[in-house]
Amino acid sequence: MDFQSLAKAVIRTEADAIEALMAQIDDNFSRACQILLDCRGRIVVLGMGKSGHIGGKIAATLASTGSPAFFVHPAEAGHGDLGMITREDVVIALSNSGETHEVTSLLPVIKRLGVKLVSLTGKPESTLAKASDVHLHIKVDKEACPLNLAPTASTTATLVMGDALAIALLDARGFTADDFALSHPGGSLGRKLLLHVRDLMHDGDKLPRVASGTAIRDAVLEMTAKRLGMTTIVAPDGRLAGIFTDGDLRRSLDAGVNFQKDPVDKVMTARCTTVGPEMLAAEAVNLMETRAINALVVVDENDAPIGALNMHDLLRAGVV
Repeated sequence: MDFQSLAKAVIRTEADAIEALMAQIDDNFSRACQILLDCRGRIVVLGMGKSGHIGGKIAATLASTGSPAFFVHPAEAGHGDLGMITREDVVIALSNSGETHEVTSLLPVIKRLGVKLVSLTGKPESTLAKASDVHLHIKVDKEACPLNLAPTASTTATLVMGDALAIALLDARGFTADDFALSHPGGSLGRKLLLHVRDLMHDGDKLPRVASGTAIRDAVLEMTAKRLGMTTIVAPDGRLAGIFTDGDLRRSLDAGVNFQKDPVDKVMTARCTTVGPEMLAAEAVNLMETRAINALVVVDENDAPIGALNMHDLLRAGVV
């Protein structure tokens, strides 16, 4: 059995199905987006079988990108769960055939409520498509299944069309990264988007700090005591003069300096990388990786050092 060739054939079939969707992005898609955007309630997604699994994913994507949505199982809806749908809602119904009994049996109640209906089917002439306010065509030429039976390419096309709707609505609503983070506070995405440098930096007495002119020996003692692998050097006017790091210390060993008498200014890095407290922690990671450094000094609007953080702080916070 040539498993690799079969896998590539499946991927090609599904890729072709997605490519064919481009032709279906027309005025109907725009009307569907406007209906969903105007929804004053919630978006209710219906689907049976494999379409139901896809429907659950579409509802989750909508909900996490600024469009309140939930999934209702059509069979359960016919036995009481239909009460979850209100006149303020919009229904998205999924059915490749457009004739799924559990879905079409709900049409009279949906129409009686006056709820707007957007359908995704592979057959524009189907019962579900004709009953819809807007129909989105997701027909595929063939399934990836060699028997052309198991829903594969058709479910992929449905999922992609659902993603297209969700992202179009996200953009129309002006949904931001901060909005996304608020709906994902518990995961790594939330940590990356919610955490700022100010949340992680060492400040106050925890900030390594010595005055300009301090002996190298005393700067090393401060660096060791605060355990950040660096210390800031502060000029008489309170502004940052430079930074003294473990790397500077190693290089000074070969420079023939007098650790007891020579000022740290002689071996410090004067033009060090600084950031503001409002920078996202994820941006700080990118900056440190790009510049191949392990620590950052945080300064205020007057260029005075107010904090510091290193890569270990970002690792502990789960940002990296």
